Amino acid sequence: MGKNISVTCLTGPSQKQITAIHIAGTNGKGSTLSYINHALLANNFQVGVFTSPSITGLTGHILKNDKPISEGTFIHIMNELYPNIKRLDEMDMHVTEFEILTVLAFCYFAKEVDIAIIEAGMGGRFDTTNCIHPAVSIITNVALDHQAFLGDTTKEIAYHKAGIIKEHVPVIVGRIDPEAWSVVNGEAKRKNSAIYRIDESFKPQNLKRRDFLQQFVWKSETAMFDVSIPMAGEHQIDNVSLAIQAIVLLIQQGYAIKMPQALSAIEKTVIPGRFELVKRNPYIVVDSAHNPAGIASFLEALNYLPRGRKRHLIFAGFKDKDLQNMLHMCEPFFSTITATSFQHPRAIRAKDLAALLESNHIVVLENWQEALKQICTYPAHDQIFITGSFHFISLVRTYLRKVNKM
Repeated sequence: MGKNISVTCLTGPSQKQITAIHIAGTNGKGSTLSYINHALLANNFQVGVFTSPSITGLTGHILKNDKPISEGTFIHIMNELYPNIKRLDEMDMHVTEFEILTVLAFCYFAKEVDIAIIEAGMGGRFDTTNCIHPAVSIITNVALDHQAFLGDTTKEIAYHKAGIIKEHVPVIVGRIDPEAWSVVNGEAKRKNSAIYRIDESFKPQNLKRRDFLQQFVWKSETAMFDVSIPMAGEHQIDNVSLAIQAIVLLIQQGYAIKMPQALSAIEKTVIPGRFELVKRNPYIVVDSAHNPAGIASFLEALNYLPRGRKRHLIFAGFKDKDLQNMLHMCEPFFSTITATSFQHPRAIRAKDLAALLESNHIVVLENWQEALKQICTYPAHDQIFITGSFHFISLVRTYLRKVNKM
């Protein structure tokens, strides 16, 4: 099923009625989206967000002003779409769950919001979301992930990401290697799209870090801002920088955005599941890293936390990911690694995960809740980290929120 055919059959003109920002990239999409979202909300825009995956259930994919679509509205739009879904089924043009969610979001946003921030599901060029004509496009980065669908090199993957670039629509680009850059830059030239690349068109500089607080100066040829964020990791500096460039471009396009309010909102943004401190005593951090590039960012963020303490990792993931590489990357940083699992058809069993890493430091506990209970008996001054899968992290966050009444 081609993305535009199926979505257009279901939505009619809805996707053409949306003012949007379109975000693709291997990692960082959700964080960049969150910073832009809060900047716009602080300027009194009605803001829609379509994001994937969701850590708060089915309705958590579709937000208006930071609140999930209500179940009643979700069901109402679904009932409106059902005759078309049934008709497509009868034509042997079966739509996927993600296509239906995308369509439902577009129908909702067309009536409810001033601007929507749309996160591509996978790739970009052939993604279901790629039927909009946005005000700004963003490619956060390009790294190896979903190789079975997108290709085995960053150049091949960049071809998919660059597919979101539209004629005469400015595109913002994060850190990508030279091969990926040649693809993205070439696409922008063919589409007559102005391109804004980090460290060239705009740059974060004068960085200062302390624990979860980072401060820096954002600078371009036309503007300079002091920025502070309560998020650890160099990757978050990049994500914020991309978001600020997007806001600057929207202002240039005539949107009524006041930068002081936007920056104030960005500085208060804490992103669930992204190197998120969820508990103290013991110190527990969850991170949704699910590919080698994400793990690299996760490990880099460890540098900003208190040293001299034992660090323990709980890890679970999907078996179609590069788990062996991810585990080997993590091994030098932790006193113990607990391999565990969770309920999902794609989840790898704990014993199979542990077999990927020959180490005396690995512990096997099939039940992730038991793994959490056991590791929380460690000394209160130890540090505990949980990663490997976005879906896994969503389960852990929900569990910890109930246990700790967060």
